[in-house]
Amino acid sequence: MTSLTLRDGIKAAFPIAIGYIPIAITFGVVARSAGIPDSITMLLSFLVFAGASQFIAVNLISLGSFFGEIVLTTFMLNLRHLLMSASLSQRLEGDTPRSFLPFIAFGLTDESFSVATLRKEAYLTPIFLLGLNFTAYIAWVGGTWLGLLLASGLPVTLQASMGIALYAMFIGLIVPALKTSRPFVLVFLLAAATHILLTWLPFFAPLSVGWSLLLSALVAAFVGAMIDQKEGAPSSE
Repeated sequence: MTSLTLRDGIKAAFPIAIGYIPIAITFGVVARSAGIPDSITMLLSFLVFAGASQFIAVNLISLGSFFGEIVLTTFMLNLRHLLMSASLSQRLEGDTPRSFLPFIAFGLTDESFSVATLRKEAYLTPIFLLGLNFTAYIAWVGGTWLGLLLASGLPVTLQASMGIALYAMFIGLIVPALKTSRPFVLVFLLAAATHILLTWLPFFAPLSVGWSLLLSALVAAFVGAMIDQKEGAPSSE
């Protein structure tokens, strides 16, 4: 069987790139409306390359959150990449140079992981993954720049209204899982309830939004892990 080439990776990334561009444009507009300097916005897309994390980071920055809160929150959100990287490594060709691995890992996203793992080939070449990941990366960075460019000509009210893109994106991710998984419903409701309590109760008033989000996620994740362990345990009957 012919090995996958750079061209194959670029071709496979086209659907991802088409989807990334409008979201990245929205990110650029939202960051501008939040008062984030354009240089910081571009650095986020250059160095972070994680849509949900970048939207959350912009939100926390605009709220004046502490640097550590932003780092920890985005770290928790991206822990899934450890599992994705471990899974994808099983599909890499055995002679993949170690020098390629950091670049492959950096460019890995939910979408590129899905495209890569659904390939029928038994093994994936590093050059294919680089083509896949960095075509999507270029689309994301380019879309961010385009968003900043377009933001200059948009009315302030329209720029502010585009902030709803973050919530729309998370709803789109959450709703399908809520329909198919009862434990996920419990975890989701627990995270929401915990965040509401931490936000509204006077005792937790000194707690910032960033720490409230982080603690809510940790509590829900812990309970979710307990549920998963209980359901996966063999019956004693």
